[in-house]
Amino acid sequence: MQWMGVDIGGANIKLADGQGFAASRPFALWRHPERLARVLRTAIAEAPPSDHLAVTMTGELADCFENREQGVQRILDAVQQGADRRHIRIYQTDGRFVAPPVAATQPRLVASANWMALAHFVCRFVAGHDAILLDIGSTTSDLIPIEQGRPTPSGHTDLDRLLAGELLYTGVERSPVCALVDRVPYRGRKCSVAQELFATTGDVYRILGDLAETTHETNTADQRPATRAHSIRRLGRMIGAESDSFLDQDARALAEFVAGRQQRILSDAVLQIRDRIRRSVSTVIVCGQGEFLARRLIAACIASAKVLSLSHLIGALPSQCAPAHAVAVLARESMEP
Repeated sequence: MQWMGVDIGGANIKLADGQGFAASRPFALWRHPERLARVLRTAIAEAPPSDHLAVTMTGELADCFENREQGVQRILDAVQQGADRRHIRIYQTDGRFVAPPVAATQPRLVASANWMALAHFVCRFVAGHDAILLDIGSTTSDLIPIEQGRPTPSGHTDLDRLLAGELLYTGVERSPVCALVDRVPYRGRKCSVAQELFATTGDVYRILGDLAETTHETNTADQRPATRAHSIRRLGRMIGAESDSFLDQDARALAEFVAGRQQRILSDAVLQIRDRIRRSVSTVIVCGQGEFLARRLIAACIASAKVLSLSHLIGALPSQCAPAHAVAVLARESMEP
């Protein structure tokens, strides 16, 4: 059996075979849900050969769907169309892989299950100890407690996890700057920011050098390229500044302030999870596109913990597509003799 893990989000489709291959394809599901089957078919065809698909999703929350149940069903339909007769299994938060018809009857177990697959996968690296899994992605951050080598989340739904502080809708690319700050420094003064989607955290970390710039990627606030120069213009727009009044040093100061605010929000959440675990947290596993930020968080708030980088354990690209890698591995282990 050749398994391919597929993680279908609202902004990206990620694939991994659990053996080193991984790829992330930007796709604005909320804009073009009717294209999902075609995009999946192309992505799978361009990946290494596979005859079995292990699928997880978060895209059912996209606002092109009336509700979660409809989102799950539409994504399941697209997967079956795009699979080109490959064998399909859907991952559920109860740890089971089920056929699409079964998954369709249990949408609450299917919806947003990718974090649980990742949590079960990484437990193999902590040898029965207490740990925290910190996965910072482009849109969200997952903070999952692991006690005595087993995931112990406070809840399984998005609502329960948001209430518990184990899911935060903040990431290193798509979070609007105005969601993090209302006033920012500008040449020794404080300036209110526009409550508009003019710039995102991707611009912030591109200016700071944490994210690479690309000329072909246009999944940005203004649909212009993800370059540092365009990021500076987008960030300047947050305070109504033109290019002659918003220089490189102004952009860097503003970006550092926004990044610091996001780090404090995430640090508070990490400390809350740490305090919930009654024993000492010995290990923090970091992964995702924002692994650089996760490392800074741990150095600042749990400096005594051992940091395990998933990018070092499984590779940089698989780490950025960690749930897809996880479902591929878990499916192979659970279904092959």
